[in-house]
Amino acid sequence: MPVAIAITGPGTPESMKLVELPITEPGPGQARIRQSISGVNFVDIYVRTGLYPLPPGQTVLGFEGAGVVEAIGSGVENLKVGDRVAYVGHPLGSYAEMRTLPASRLVRLPDDVSERLAGSTMLRGLTAHMLLHEVHPLRSGEWVLVHAAAGGLGQIVTRWAKRLGANVIGTVGSGAKAEFAYEAGADAVLLHNSEDWVDETRRIADGRGVHLAIDGIGGAMLSQTLATVRPFGMVASIGQAAGPIPPIQIEELTAPRAIGLARPSVLTYANDPDLYRRGTNALMAELQAGLINPIGAEYALKDAARAHADLEAGRTTASVVLTM
Repeated sequence: MPVAIAITGPGTPESMKLVELPITEPGPGQARIRQSISGVNFVDIYVRTGLYPLPPGQTVLGFEGAGVVEAIGSGVENLKVGDRVAYVGHPLGSYAEMRTLPASRLVRLPDDVSERLAGSTMLRGLTAHMLLHEVHPLRSGEWVLVHAAAGGLGQIVTRWAKRLGANVIGTVGSGAKAEFAYEAGADAVLLHNSEDWVDETRRIADGRGVHLAIDGIGGAMLSQTLATVRPFGMVASIGQAAGPIPPIQIEELTAPRAIGLARPSVLTYANDPDLYRRGTNALMAELQAGLINPIGAEYALKDAARAHADLEAGRTTASVVLTM
């Protein structure tokens, strides 16, 4: 029987267990795929720890993956057995060798996009599209601040922003990680634990601040991030790896700052059929045109707990994946 990684409630990485799952036949509008790869993302940690509730009836973690279609249900016309596909979004369950899910969730892969690349890129890539095309449509010459620029999301946002002609200031937690951010194309890299990183960001960005700041660190960092943005710029708060975010007063956004604050969700983005198709089509086109997404750490499915522990502790760079 195929195996998967499941939890029964909030807990530490040790709460993740390898379980056997029955093979299910796809119903109307569904497809069953045999997976080769699953992405590991901070949102999976949020689910595991209980920050995001586990959906009723679901126990297997993971929101993105790729594989090959093995069976299709009635009414499925856009897929056939043998197609290579990838996906991101609900329903939860990508930490598995095999799964059945709505065919509308599956994106057929172009011949020159591998399962390995797509399966490790869907969530971060769709997040990058959401941030750079919907939250703040980025224009050539604008400045972007990307926190955790050596991480999986940070690198793909940096690479995509550079392809749009933007200038990128990345922050990292240590000097050892700076080279990964520069390799991704960052124009400047700062240590976000240095005392002057906010002033230095504003100085580099024309002395006025960035047009878009992307903050997945959370905690006390967000209030500092607000200070890096020029008037009428935008801050996108997309996570809280450093812990809960203290309340933000609306007065912190108003004059003389006059900035916007967004809390966009890629899972909500992926749940909108039109946005999902537009975003994944754009992502596939970028991957075909040369957008890369390095894999920094690879684990066997059975070692998912170690993958979570390493990601949570900041021991990884670039994308983190499970292989089947």
